[in-house]
Amino acid sequence: MNILILGGSGFVGGHLCHRLSEHHQITVATRYKPAAKHLALIPNTRLCQLDPYRPDELSEALSQHQALINLVGILNERGFSGKGFHRAHVELVEIAIAACKQAGVRRFLQMSALKAGEGQSRYLQSRGEGEQRVRESGLDWTLYRPSTIFGPDDSFLNRFASLLALSPVMPLARPGARFAPVYVKDVVEAMAATLENNASYGQTYELCGAEIWELKALVEWVAEQRRLKRAVIGLPDVLGRLQGLIFNLVPGKPFSSDNFKSLLTDSVCSQSGFEALGLKPWAMSEKAPHWLNPEDGRQSRYQRFRSKAGRH
Repeated sequence: MNILILGGSGFVGGHLCHRLSEHHQITVATRYKPAAKHLALIPNTRLCQLDPYRPDELSEALSQHQALINLVGILNERGFSGKGFHRAHVELVEIAIAACKQAGVRRFLQMSALKAGEGQSRYLQSRGEGEQRVRESGLDWTLYRPSTIFGPDDSFLNRFASLLALSPVMPLARPGARFAPVYVKDVVEAMAATLENNASYGQTYELCGAEIWELKALVEWVAEQRRLKRAVIGLPDVLGRLQGLIFNLVPGKPFSSDNFKSLLTDSVCSQSGFEALGLKPWAMSEKAPHWLNPEDGRQSRYQRFRSKAGRH
């Protein structure tokens, strides 16, 4: 199958290209080829420079393809109006759907987010609007709703590890917020399993890892893996909101008011998409030590091998 991917140069996209290129021909659409040149080294993968917000360009690129995968998403926007979220999560979806119809492409895979359409944040609300556009498209669509995705090259665990390295104290908004972190390779495996599976048409898969974590415990665990003695201080909501307001003004927005609002909604699955697909996801505590603390990762693998061999 020939597959065109939007957002393929991002974190999930790189892993997905590696997985799908085993059996398919992949085209990664990007507005700036040099930024995605590392993907050109993957077998059966090519880069196509285009502006995905130009329907005619996207439709032309889709010719000779049988599926489109949209991975585009942003966690923060420039400004505070919600227009950035709407553009990335709704307008682009509308354009992609129209381009598919024009090019005669029926298969449409959309990456969304767990709890899309719920809560107060513009991020989640715009994700929900994008999902609705997909459901109304008339295409052979599948939606994926992961909790927070982790992996060796993520901006989740690695960001906390970087911040913990800078200061002996970390003030943390919404310390009791709950997540079910999901391993990136489990996410792309679910996508690969559904790509050509007719039973997945019109289905939404919630994708969660094998463990549920509260945010404070998760950050403390990252510090432990990095052998850092750090005080992680949970903030009451009034101070957490203030932290978001302050960080709104920091270049790059490492945290924002909208992020705070997203944390008001727990990112925990109500049903298991992995179970529906006959897959078993990894737990963060099993996988992440391999890169957060390589020595512990090697030891944990050794212990599992011993246990499987009956040597306790």
